[in-house]
Amino acid sequence: MDDTEITNNEYRQFVYWIKDSLAHDILGNLVEDEEGNEYIDWEAEIDWTDPALEELYYPDSERFANKKEYDTDKFEFEYQWMDWKKAAHDYGKSPRRQFIKKDKVKVYPDTLVWIRDFTYSYNEPMTRNYFWHPAFDDYPVVGVTWHQATAFTYWRTKLWNSYRRKIGEVNTEDFRLPTEHEWEYAARGGHELAPYPWGGYYVRNAKGCILANFKPGRGNYPEDGGLYTVKADAYFPNDYGLYNMAGNVAEWTSSAFYENAYSFLHDLNPDIRFDAKKDDPKAWKRKVIRGGSWKDIAFFIQTGTRNYEYQDTAKSYVGFRCALTFLGRSINDFN
Repeated sequence: MDDTEITNNEYRQFVYWIKDSLAHDILGNLVEDEEGNEYIDWEAEIDWTDPALEELYYPDSERFANKKEYDTDKFEFEYQWMDWKKAAHDYGKSPRRQFIKKDKVKVYPDTLVWIRDFTYSYNEPMTRNYFWHPAFDDYPVVGVTWHQATAFTYWRTKLWNSYRRKIGEVNTEDFRLPTEHEWEYAARGGHELAPYPWGGYYVRNAKGCILANFKPGRGNYPEDGGLYTVKADAYFPNDYGLYNMAGNVAEWTSSAFYENAYSFLHDLNPDIRFDAKKDDPKAWKRKVIRGGSWKDIAFFIQTGTRNYEYQDTAKSYVGFRCALTFLGRSINDFN
């Protein structure tokens, strides 16, 4: 599991990759392999002054203060996943394509969440600066939906596997969102009975210092060192080396949310998933979020506290981190 939440800088690489791929496609910077498949030539230079790239920007009628800005609604990415359960119960009767699911999402974070989430606050500077300004590079990305987070894990997997092929390594398991129970196990850091990741029963240490980024007392937000979010590696990590498993931003998991989920879980399958469609009832779109955030009271940052958000909504207090199934170490690691 990632030791920190995915940061603005890391997610921005995803957005820039989409932007550059669109530019390469428009300029025709493509190469063909031996099988006739076309791929982007990433070695080619992009001439951003080329008039053909004007379609990536807002038209004159949409520009504010005559600034030339990218139309981020065009930054779309198609990701895929396999419906393994459906394939298993089909017993090989249907074509494989029936089990390959696809979705296309706009990848740019919803920066307006800072205003939408808090009506009586002056959060416009956060909307304008939080995602792109270098000062917030190492802060957790927010304003991403569950679908956008899932798309990021798919993109990261493709990038990682492409690199491994170049160095002659085999592909590994895919990056993904952790399940709810994987997340809780990791958050506890080996302390099974402690309510917080640091192993204690209190949110302050012996010197009175707050140990996470949340809402202290009746709302003295800056007391813990951050009015909103803090850097993704702020505070001490838990005993598994993971930062901010309590507070800062709540984190998406792959699990669907049911109030009574614990009553019908099995030890060998402690996970509940449901792929809700766009026109499904809202209650079907609930996904588990864990860890609590900078705006939450101490109860929500406990390792055992469950909460949810809807998969197609974005919030200023929800981010994510990735997980990767461990397959063992290479024998070369011991040389």
